[in-house]
Amino acid sequence: QVQLVESGGGLVQPGGSLRLSCAASGFTFSTYAMSWYRQAPGKERELVAASTTAGGSTTYASSVKGRFTISRDNAKNTVYLQMNSLKPEDTAVYYCNAKAWNWAKEYNYWGQGTQVTVSS
Repeated sequence: QVQLVESGGGLVQPGGSLRLSCAASGFTFSTYAMSWYRQAPGKERELVAASTTAGGSTTYASSVKGRFTISRDNAKNTVYLQMNSLKPEDTAVYYCNAKAWNWAKEYNYWGQGTQVTVSS
């Protein structure tokens, strides 16, 4: 059974930091691209950060570039999102995503999400 379990969310003051973790199981983690999405109230889901299978290439939303860092540890089947200099507009539910594909179909898995609230 495929599982992606996010953790590390919570309440933090503006300017603070959090590190989100996503523990994966039930699939070959090292062959999947991993990413983080978020969805704020009244907003559509947006891509925050993404990583290739070995972590050699990453991409970020312009709104978080320079503040957030995605990393992965394939030996631990875990992807992380380090969030620094947090702003109130970063408040959202953050979701972990795994994606791969072959000739037959696309594989696209989601975690349950973890709440991040940035407030004084």
